[in-house]
Amino acid sequence: MKLKKFKTKQEVALYFSRYLAILIANRDIAHIALSGGSTPKIVFDELATNFQEDIDWSNVHLYWGDERCVPPEDDDSNYKMTVTHLISKIDIPEENIHRIKGENNPEYEAKRYAELLDERLPKAGGIPQFDLVILGMGDDGHTASIFPHEIELWNSEKYCEVAVHPDSGQKRITLTGGIINNADTVVFLVTGSNKTEKFNEIKNQMGNYKSYPASLVNPESGRLLWFLDEAAAGITLNQS
Repeated sequence: MKLKKFKTKQEVALYFSRYLAILIANRDIAHIALSGGSTPKIVFDELATNFQEDIDWSNVHLYWGDERCVPPEDDDSNYKMTVTHLISKIDIPEENIHRIKGENNPEYEAKRYAELLDERLPKAGGIPQFDLVILGMGDDGHTASIFPHEIELWNSEKYCEVAVHPDSGQKRITLTGGIINNADTVVFLVTGSNKTEKFNEIKNQMGNYKSYPASLVNPESGRLLWFLDEAAAGITLNQS
């Protein structure tokens, strides 16, 4: 786990965008799994506004780590958020965008998307491999759409599963642990003081950390980075 701390959410967005631009420049083709949430929204705005000339999006294929089971025009859709804040503002070929179809039957879509990943991504150890998986973490310690009450989904043999939000009951399609941990690099984008407690427990392997799906992110490559603002990092990061 490598920690990168910044004062504000906007600095997290800026420095992660720089990191992403370099990663993409060093690859012929970059296969990237995106995250939803408030922090990626700020990152997407930064990329669209200030990195137009730095990234050749024709060499980038976009996927999603999870998606709500709603139509693409629904305000809950991670895809819609990405279109609004990034895709509509950059020059990326339509065929490079591989969305999870939240309007489909969830069980069917989980199978279809797993097959798409198996077909589109290069393999490492016989498993599809993303160049980069971007993750967030909820204040309950969930990541992608694997929540503590369904933590067993992490170890599914399938690349994608249907998850259920513990409060709303909303179904979601999510990547599972095997394909996340097979990525060449995994980056957490975590901001806000409501994340400090869970981050502290995961970093120090204390408390109930084993019950948090985010604690299970441990890529085989060893390349795991956390981009945090000061609010999320708290005193734990200052002691590193």
